[in-house]
Amino acid sequence: MKGTTDFTEGKVTGQILRFFFPLLITNALQQLYSFADTAIVGKGLGDDPLAAVGNMGSLCFLIVGFSMGLSNGFSILIAQNFGEKDMGKLRRTLAASIQLAVGITVVLTLFSVVFLGNILRFMNTPDEIFADSLSYGRIIFGGLFATIGYNMSAGILRSLGDSKTPLKAIVVSSLMNIILNSVFIFIFKWGVDGAAYATIISQVASGAVCLNKLRKIDFLRLSRKDITFDLAMYGILLKNGIPMALMNSITAIGCIAVQYFVNGLGKVFTSAYAACSRYLNMFMQPAATAGVTMSAYTSQNYGAKRFDRINSGLRVCLGIAAAAYLILGSVMTFMPRQLASLILNGEEQIDYAVQFLPMCGVMLFAVDLLFVIRNGVQGMGFPFVPMLSGIAEMILRTGAIILLIKPMGFRATAAAEIFAWTGALLINTLAYLAIFSRERSKYSAKAEHSSNLLAQEH
Repeated sequence: MKGTTDFTEGKVTGQILRFFFPLLITNALQQLYSFADTAIVGKGLGDDPLAAVGNMGSLCFLIVGFSMGLSNGFSILIAQNFGEKDMGKLRRTLAASIQLAVGITVVLTLFSVVFLGNILRFMNTPDEIFADSLSYGRIIFGGLFATIGYNMSAGILRSLGDSKTPLKAIVVSSLMNIILNSVFIFIFKWGVDGAAYATIISQVASGAVCLNKLRKIDFLRLSRKDITFDLAMYGILLKNGIPMALMNSITAIGCIAVQYFVNGLGKVFTSAYAACSRYLNMFMQPAATAGVTMSAYTSQNYGAKRFDRINSGLRVCLGIAAAAYLILGSVMTFMPRQLASLILNGEEQIDYAVQFLPMCGVMLFAVDLLFVIRNGVQGMGFPFVPMLSGIAEMILRTGAIILLIKPMGFRATAAAEIFAWTGALLINTLAYLAIFSRERSKYSAKAEHSSNLLAQEH
């Protein structure tokens, strides 16, 4: 099975690190070209266009995050099939995943493009940036097929232990995005539309790289008997995928609530929040990558019922998250003005960003640990717990911004993040401990019963 990794055998730390680092570079490059988008738009077009693009961040997370949650849910089942070594079931799961992904892409594209204007008005988008936000969003959502195609294909590869091909895909995509951004904005003068077109074209390229690799994996080649109208399989996939999709979307609703209040303060605050959000997403990436690693690793070992390896993997991934916090949390805490000045032009915007970054930097460990533990729960096939924690995040984030925006001003946006992270971390930690203990005991009892029956037969 060339090009894949069997996480159910071999040294735990070595396997995790070999998978983690290519994936980390992949995510770092994604953040790099996201940062390049922000820097090129901010420095090339000004703070208002930057605010328009940043204003779309939480809404993109709502729509794209929903599709990513579905893809991740589908990939976990594929990883479990791979861990079980049941290739026939794996192919049937893959075929049904593709069929569902196509239908969902059509629905999400139509919904997001048609209702975008109404949603932007609901978000209290300032008039000065409304037109740019609308134009940018319609292009991004019109190209959802590229985004979902990449996320699906990369998710399948990761579930099979391949983190190198997504890296190659993102190298191609990142270079293409930075070049196209510069050409479309500085030479063609396409404004924020240029940034959107550059993103979509780059995602088409990255999806093509991943799809080409999937085509070459022998045991993934589908036959006619694999491609059927299988309602039972659709149900299993949606049962696992929808809670994860809803978790992302529910979390995004909380982010939209924060964006609503930020927009109400004025475009200066919107620009500052856009820059802070970019940095927060970027500095979360090592821990988020450890979480994706935990998901693939746990899914395969849960399929193989290797509970000892699951706990060992958790310790390694938590160690990675802790190291990331010590380094990147310190940068956010002690260098906020230097970070803000890289993106923003206005001194007032920079001053507001300096209020946000240290607060989140100190508490970054909460979201870093959350990524790992939540993915461990998901990898064991229990997506409803993360969905419930997503609801808690939304409630805490929304409640905090409503209660604190007047007394704390812009600092309330950082407080809302901290409350949401801490609540979700507590829920997922308690759930992981309970689920792991129960599943291990259940399997041990079943194995002991089978052993006793075998002994009686002899």
